[in-house]
Amino acid sequence: MHDLLQKLMDLGKTVSSVDTSFVSDQAFQENVAFVCRYIRNRDPIRFLLSCIAGKLDNPKVDIIKPYTEIEGENTYSGRHYDEQYIQKIINQFHLPCNATTAYLTPAFRNIKVPLVRDIGLVGRPKNLYLKAISLLNDVQEGLINPENLFKEIIRLLLILKKEDAERLEQLIESLETQTDSLSLSSEQIVTLIGQHLKCRNASRLPVLVVSAAYMSVSSMVKENIKPLFAHTAADKQTGAMGDVEITLEDDQQTVTSYEMKAKRVIESDIDIAITKISRATYRIDNYIFITTDIIEVEVCEYAKSLYGKVGVEIVILDCLGFLRHFLHFFHRYRDTFLHNYQTLVLNEPNSSVNQPLKEAFLSLRKAAGTEEY
Repeated sequence: MHDLLQKLMDLGKTVSSVDTSFVSDQAFQENVAFVCRYIRNRDPIRFLLSCIAGKLDNPKVDIIKPYTEIEGENTYSGRHYDEQYIQKIINQFHLPCNATTAYLTPAFRNIKVPLVRDIGLVGRPKNLYLKAISLLNDVQEGLINPENLFKEIIRLLLILKKEDAERLEQLIESLETQTDSLSLSSEQIVTLIGQHLKCRNASRLPVLVVSAAYMSVSSMVKENIKPLFAHTAADKQTGAMGDVEITLEDDQQTVTSYEMKAKRVIESDIDIAITKISRATYRIDNYIFITTDIIEVEVCEYAKSLYGKVGVEIVILDCLGFLRHFLHFFHRYRDTFLHNYQTLVLNEPNSSVNQPLKEAFLSLRKAAGTEEY
C-alpha cells in the first residue's frame, strides 16, 4: 500500500507546475478535459482515478473490470483503490472532487460486466459517462499510457482549482469595493439568503444559516455552537444529535439540537428524533427541525403533544422564518451575521457547497447593493 501511495503522490507533485498536456492526441485531450471540467457531476473523474490507480498498481489487471464480481480473469476492486488511495490523493492536493467514493453512486454500483465502450450506465449526462468509459478502454487498448492519463487528470484538476480560487478572489474584491452592499437591511438579507437557498445543491446552506446566527451572538447569549461535522457524515457515525448542536458557554453537553430538512418534516422524522433523545446520555432542552419546505399543522401538533411525554420541546421552523426573526431581534448584528454566513459558505469544502454555489452567493450579495435589486 505504501509503495503505490508514494508513487501516486510523486506523480501528483510532478505535475503541479506543468503547462503542457501529458496526453498527445487532441481527441483524448478533449475527452479528459470534458470529464475533469464537468463540475455538476464529479463521480466519473474520481472513478477514473481509482481505475488508473489499480492499473498502475498491477499492470496485469483489465482496467475495464473494476469489480471483483465480474466473471473472468484480471478483475480488481476499484472501490478499494478509491477509498484507500484516491481519497488520500484528493486530500493531499485539495482536488475539486467528491468527498466520498464514486462506487456508491447509482451509475457505478453493483456492476457485474466489463465496462465496454457501449455499456449503458444510468448516470447523467450520458455523454459524460461515455467519455469516461471510453478513456478506460483507451488505456486497456494501449492507446493511452495510464501514468500519463493520471498525471493529466491531476494537472487539469489543479488548474481548475486555481481558476476557481481566482474567480472567488475577484468576486470578493469586487464586493469589497461596493460599500453599499456591506450594510443591507434585515429584509434585504432575508431576500438574499432566500435566493441562495433556491440555487441548485443548496442542502447544506440551512446548516450554515443557523450556525452563522449563533456565531454572531454567542458571547451575548452565552451559548456556543459545537464544531460542524461533514455534510455527508451520518449521525450514527458521529454520535451527534443533529446537524447543529448548541451548548451552554460553560458546558459541552448539547442543550439544543437542530436538524435540517430540505423536505417536509413528517411524523416519522419526529419519532426518530425521540429515539435519539431517549438514548442521549445527557439532557436536551429542545429539538428543532429547520425545513425549507412547507410545514403541516398536523405534524406541528403531533410534535407539540410530545412535550408532556418526553420532557423535551420539539418544534418545526421554517428556515427563512427563523432567519427573519433572528435578524430583527438582533438587528444590530445583521452585518455580523452576513459576514459569518459568507465565511462559512466560502470555507465549506466543494463537496458540500460547490464552486457555483459559492460564486452565486457573492454575485447575489453584490447585486443586493444595486438599485436593480
